[in-house]
Amino acid sequence: MTLPPGYASTYAWSPRRPEARRLSTSPQELLQISIAFLVLTLDFVLLLYAGGYLEGGAPTLLGTIPLWLAIATAATASATAFVAHELAHKFSAQRRGYWAEFRWSPFWLALSVVTAFLGFLFAAPGATVVGGMGDPREWARTSLAGPLTNLGFAGVFYAAAVATASWGSIVSFPLLVIAFFNGWFGAFNLVPIGPLDGAKVLRWSTATWIAAFVVAAAVAGVCYYSLFFLGRPLV
Repeated sequence: MTLPPGYASTYAWSPRRPEARRLSTSPQELLQISIAFLVLTLDFVLLLYAGGYLEGGAPTLLGTIPLWLAIATAATASATAFVAHELAHKFSAQRRGYWAEFRWSPFWLALSVVTAFLGFLFAAPGATVVGGMGDPREWARTSLAGPLTNLGFAGVFYAAAVATASWGSIVSFPLLVIAFFNGWFGAFNLVPIGPLDGAKVLRWSTATWIAAFVVAAAVAGVCYYSLFFLGRPLV
């Protein structure tokens, strides 16, 4: 998710600097994205392990996946579905000469833990804030970078799940879980409402938004069906 400066008063920003296209960060950004990553990893562990999805919750899943594998699955899902998504926004904006950094949302992070305890996840850990961007085309391209990154990861992890399923490996189901979270996160962020990425893409090009959303919804749908109805990837 991307936000313009001023969307929240806690977000610091600076105007566009066309001459400064290098990738950069700050201690503040590193601290906040690290905390958000750890909290979201905890959320996924609560959902996947405590919720039972990694302990035989899927119809064809055999045996029990140990806690260490649940944690590794949650951390990988958090790193790809969330961190890589936000960094894609950031790097896309910085390559265009804009200031861009991730800023967390402590309230929504805390709420995400509460919802995870209740068995579902409502997470808005924060957003990449971009300063100085005004062109709808640049906003659309920067916004698309995040969901497209998720779809790429969803495809890679789904393919890995298919390959490992043919070997009978225990890691096939966790790989499918990671693919699902990436597919879901990409599709959700393309919904054209509020500060979500889809709103900025639709504002620039209806055709581009339709194409991106259809692909994302298809990927998320396949991952959802495979995970919750089959318990294994389609092969």
